[in-house]
Amino acid sequence: MIRPLAQNKKNNIFNTIFRNLFLTIALVAIFAHLAFGWANQTKDNSAPASYENQAKIIKDLGLKEEKAYELLKVLTSVGGRLTGSQAAEQAVNLMGGLMEKIGLDRVWTEPVKVNHWTRGSPEKAFVRSRRFGQQKINICALGNSIGTPGKGLEAQVLEVKSWAELESLKSQVPGKIVFYNVPMDRTIVYSFAAYGQAAQYRVRGASQAARYGAVAVLTRSLTFRLDNHPHTGMMIYDDKLPRIPAASISTLDSERLAQWLKADPDLKIYLRMACQQLEPVISHNVIGELKGAEKPEEIILLGGHLDSWDLSPGANDDAAGCVVALEALRLLKEAGLKPKRTIRAVLFMDEEFGGTGGRAYVLDSHRLNEKHLVAIEQDEGGGLPLGLSLSREEAINKLRAINQILRPFGVYWIEKGGGGVDVSPLASKGVILGSLVPDSQKYFDYHHSALDTIETIHPRELELQAIILAMVVYFFAEEGV
Repeated sequence: MIRPLAQNKKNNIFNTIFRNLFLTIALVAIFAHLAFGWANQTKDNSAPASYENQAKIIKDLGLKEEKAYELLKVLTSVGGRLTGSQAAEQAVNLMGGLMEKIGLDRVWTEPVKVNHWTRGSPEKAFVRSRRFGQQKINICALGNSIGTPGKGLEAQVLEVKSWAELESLKSQVPGKIVFYNVPMDRTIVYSFAAYGQAAQYRVRGASQAARYGAVAVLTRSLTFRLDNHPHTGMMIYDDKLPRIPAASISTLDSERLAQWLKADPDLKIYLRMACQQLEPVISHNVIGELKGAEKPEEIILLGGHLDSWDLSPGANDDAAGCVVALEALRLLKEAGLKPKRTIRAVLFMDEEFGGTGGRAYVLDSHRLNEKHLVAIEQDEGGGLPLGLSLSREEAINKLRAINQILRPFGVYWIEKGGGGVDVSPLASKGVILGSLVPDSQKYFDYHHSALDTIETIHPRELELQAIILAMVVYFFAEEGV
């Protein structure tokens, strides 16, 4: 049936009215919903909004002053801080004094029993060949190594590039110096992974070679670069096997030695090393804190390790980690912020020789009435910050509330990961471990060598680490986990 035109017009008018009325009601409902949502969002995100204002204050203080680099100059002024050395104890007193000068609420030290290894007089090493004559090579003793006999030792050399090759050539090992020519894998993007893969030959190489009758070992330095600077580091003896001298050889000399061996397999190397293990001594962890206003027994820890190797002042490893921890607390204090929970800086002693400072910290009687929530250790150098790693998802999700604050400082990711050697014992107590991850592509150019000096660190990049860490630890101190 066809309706009359007038009826159709009437229906169209009613349809238009009802449609417009429905649309109006719908829009009112939508705006009401959005208004309610915005009100809730403002309420839920009020903390991040206040953090943004606080972050600006911290940022302005840090970037204008760059105090982290000034602190770095002070710490590195004592030189290499080998565990058990006089320089290490000088650093303990120096950093405790700086904490007091900054005006932290409480500063103290806790004892740590540490091994005391010394390098002694500079090492000497020569290649002696009928074809090439006598050629000096650059070596340094590895930490924990015994020395050579007083007049040194001389032996033929066996080059190996894997444990499997050592095993296959074991009949040729007796009486020789085993040369582990194993470079860091340049195809691995994350430099610490490449380091970890190659470091096993430095750590375990002496005992594995001694198993088959070697008289000493040389290990290729752990760096991507080709230079004449040997890189030291800790090695470990198997108590069931003979102890033989262990040294690192520079990467350039590793390349030369490999070529010389091809032309003259009978060449010999002369080594003289005066290193020795002395009796253990008592050293100290250095601790300072901003006391929590509401829950002082709950701790957010930020730290680095105070000891270093003796070949350099250890600017990247790990003076940088120590000073950014201290600078982060200084920034919070200068900004006038009073955290709900305690924020504590711990400068651990003896990371390089096995992490005794971290274990001593956990076992100290001071820990009985404390509850650590988060422990962040900086030990990957003073480079430009890239991201954050935390050991548990709940902490990652919580910290994402301030993503928009961290991103302008170059922190584009927060992922699952861990912390340093010294805070790892806290994991058994349920503590969340973490680290601010800097660019590490140049880190092993300097690591454990004479090249790890203050000039390798840019003041602004170092300060950015401290600024970001100040924001992160303050957030956790306010919000918990």
